[in-house]
Amino acid sequence: MPDELLTIGRFARLCRLSVKQLRHYDEMGLLVPVRVDAGSGYRYYAPEQARDALTIALFREMDLPLAVIAQALAAQPESRAQILRAERDRLAERISRDQARLALLGRLAERGLPGYEVTMGREPERRLAVVRAFCTPAEIEKKVEECVGRLMPVLGKGGIVWDPRLWALYPLDLEERMEIAVGVQTPQGEGTPGLEFEALPGGPVAETVHVGPYAQLPLAYNALFAAVHERGLRPQAPVRETYLVGPTEAPQEELMTRLIVPVQESVA
Repeated sequence: MPDELLTIGRFARLCRLSVKQLRHYDEMGLLVPVRVDAGSGYRYYAPEQARDALTIALFREMDLPLAVIAQALAAQPESRAQILRAERDRLAERISRDQARLALLGRLAERGLPGYEVTMGREPERRLAVVRAFCTPAEIEKKVEECVGRLMPVLGKGGIVWDPRLWALYPLDLEERMEIAVGVQTPQGEGTPGLEFEALPGGPVAETVHVGPYAQLPLAYNALFAAVHERGLRPQAPVRETYLVGPTEAPQEELMTRLIVPVQESVA
């Protein structure tokens, strides 16, 4: 065995990793030893592998998935930078969601569940020109913004006249992959490329109004669905939001969103 090769134990101490970690990285093909003794199965590493081992340890400290680390190590510098930027963006999104959850927990801890006035009423039939997207529950706000960005240019190019209030439509169950729609009420636009149309039937609804950031909408939905079930009603899809005061009109604390759930009487 060449003198410069290191046993797995010495190499682990040099790189501040455990022997167990090095074995796992070998099994994954992430950091393969230079030599494995055929008889004993002992692993030996070259000193120049320490840089990759330390880089892996650094990336793991930042909680990067091993599959991403493998891609980054194998990539050229420019591609590696793109991989790391993508991970940075994902981390920033996660931090943003965690900050919203933190603010929500803080509000609940300080003031408890807020009171919402839930009223019963009837919605008229509506015809919406919409664009659709698929997303996870965590991506809803981002996808709504993207849908608005797609919707407005189509409406403008088509010369369509529409009610200025935006609507968003959601399924009852927030599944891991769900379809949402964002649109406006208009009698025009049939056959316009990029637009679909959805007819919302009229009928009884339960509704409430949320004032504040979109991240705190779950508080309003909690009150709304609790009231629906307490009154022995069955919620129907799609759940509807309409934005009475939007982000371009007021700060986050003053946003105003109307939440509407179509309902039917429960069958005994």
